[in-house]
Amino acid sequence: MYLATVIGTVVSTSKDERLVGFKLLLTQQLNPDGTPAEEPVKISVDTVGAGVGEQVIVAGGSSARAAAGYPDAPIDSAVVGIVDTVEVEV
Repeated sequence: MYLATVIGTVVSTSKDERLVGFKLLLTQQLNPDGTPAEEPVKISVDTVGAGVGEQVIVAGGSSARAAAGYPDAPIDSAVVGIVDTVEVEV
């Protein structure tokens, strides 16, 4: 899992039937200090009702598919939480 910011949405009228009904979000991974990481932007399935501008928790791989409730769906990334606060102790 990692922290990310939702930077946009994806609309796809033609997609795998196992993705119908899911909102798709563009997520940008964050460094521990909250700045954008060098990682590429990912399309993530929204499982918690997140919106653009929110800081979220993202799960990947089989954990993402499990969070969405579709273990056989083509899901590689899922938003599984909306962040309230982050505390980093140095």
